[in-house]
Amino acid sequence: MQTESVPSSYFGAAKEGILRLMANIKTVIYIDTRKLEYLIASKIAGGHVMLADSHGVGKTSLARALAGSIQWGAVDQNKEGVDIEHFSRIQCTVDLLPQDILGYNRFDMKTSQNTFNRGPIFAHFILCDEINLLTPKTQGSFFQAMEEQAVSIEGKTYDLPDPFFIISTMNLKGSHLFPLPAPQLDRFMLQISLGYPDEQSEGDIIEQHGKEDSWKGFGPVIDVGELLAWQRLVDQVSIHREVVDYIVALIRKTRTFPGVITDCSPRAGIKLSRIARSLSLMRGDDYVSIDTVKELAVPVLSHRLELEDPRVAPGDVIKQILNEVKTSK
Repeated sequence: MQTESVPSSYFGAAKEGILRLMANIKTVIYIDTRKLEYLIASKIAGGHVMLADSHGVGKTSLARALAGSIQWGAVDQNKEGVDIEHFSRIQCTVDLLPQDILGYNRFDMKTSQNTFNRGPIFAHFILCDEINLLTPKTQGSFFQAMEEQAVSIEGKTYDLPDPFFIISTMNLKGSHLFPLPAPQLDRFMLQISLGYPDEQSEGDIIEQHGKEDSWKGFGPVIDVGELLAWQRLVDQVSIHREVVDYIVALIRKTRTFPGVITDCSPRAGIKLSRIARSLSLMRGDDYVSIDTVKELAVPVLSHRLELEDPRVAPGDVIKQILNEVKTSK
């Protein structure tokens, strides 16, 4: 429920700012508007996104455009004095180790003290490219960061910045892949695929990005303070008990549905309710409707399911559950 009343103008201003952000991103990236909404809603809700796609569909450019649309101001440091980048890219390979991502302590012979060398995890926006090329041990280095917004290195805990957002990509085909375990996938708020553009859009992409100055004139259109304000405003979006009960019914149905090996945890319900609030905010609403929950169920819940039959798409199972779970209307 809404914790305190806020003027309706706040929601209108947030919608206006988010539309400005989306329009800026679409000046350099061709992306389905609905999928861009989901990605930004996940960021505002404090979640992380998995892009399961083929090569060359614009995943890196999308992350770059989102980070570059924000005016960051001065260089940040966390309370431990570690510098924070605005954007970093982790190009995953099988030989990366956890310290390559988190950082490590190096003994300085001159001072006889340890010096901390930060890893690329210390950034506001992170593109983790091809995460399923990492070994399970290195994949696990993201667990604490994604859940607690902090990392522990050799017994010391370092806070990660706010905002903190990971866009991770996953190969759908290839050799030397390490499938992400269910607990790791469960920490991503949603999984989407950008997919290939239509014929007209693909031609437009070639025309625009077939030249060196395709990003000329691109720059920030919102201040980081606006983004943080939107994140705080998510809590002011009402979610009535009947909507919560509907989310619970969806989650619990995955636990008895035939052919499901790994079902949805309570965390899945929390993530679904949170992003439903965020998407409602983006559209100028101060409440969550059941229709919004239905719209988000497939991208938020599908990647959390493991099925007996690998030929069955988890998204199809969620669609069946949506058809079977009745609302109170």
